[in-house]
Amino acid sequence: MGNYLMNAFATLLVTIDPIGLAPLFLAVSRGASPAMRQAIAMRASVIAAAILVGFALTGTAVLTFLGISLPAFRIAGGLLLFWIAFEMVFEKRERRKAASAEQARANAPAGPHPHAAPIAQEDLRHLAVFPLAIPLIAGPGAISATILLAAQAADTLALVLLILLVLAMIGSCYLVFIASDRVDRYLGDTGRSVLTRLLGVLLSALAVQFVADGVKAIMRV
Repeated sequence: MGNYLMNAFATLLVTIDPIGLAPLFLAVSRGASPAMRQAIAMRASVIAAAILVGFALTGTAVLTFLGISLPAFRIAGGLLLFWIAFEMVFEKRERRKAASAEQARANAPAGPHPHAAPIAQEDLRHLAVFPLAIPLIAGPGAISATILLAAQAADTLALVLLILLVLAMIGSCYLVFIASDRVDRYLGDTGRSVLTRLLGVLLSALAVQFVADGVKAIMRV
């Protein structure tokens, strides 16, 4: 159980990457008041938590319904996570996420009059759904990792602990969003670069393990 939880913690940490979301949240919520920024953070966190918990509870059933075996999904999910790790090591992931955030912000309409905020409050709430909740928090990597980890749960207790871990990770995202300006200043460009690369190397090892487990399970059939 201990190894399972440690593996789950490390996988969710690097796929969700709460610290790395701080500068992206600042970019998305630019022009929002502190109260609105807190509302955006809460809305994005709740939506992302609902998505990941939903996949943790129903992901295996959905795979079964589609006729996809768990070993096959382990291999596919491992390859996807490895690609994310590759992007993290070579700093491609942050650029892609930043581009998604900027595109979503650019597509939002301007305020109703010249003295309005750059983006209306309702549009800022929409930004909490895209790109914050999806795909920055609950992206393909996090969803795949959640399904894989849920499939590895030995019993109901392990699944419950996994869900609690997912909620705790989303809670850390909320806290990072609230303190995003201080986190971004503290880490700086160098700190973010070093942290991203270290987490990318760790994720690549976990991804290879997922693929290896899937290949072994298929060969035993």
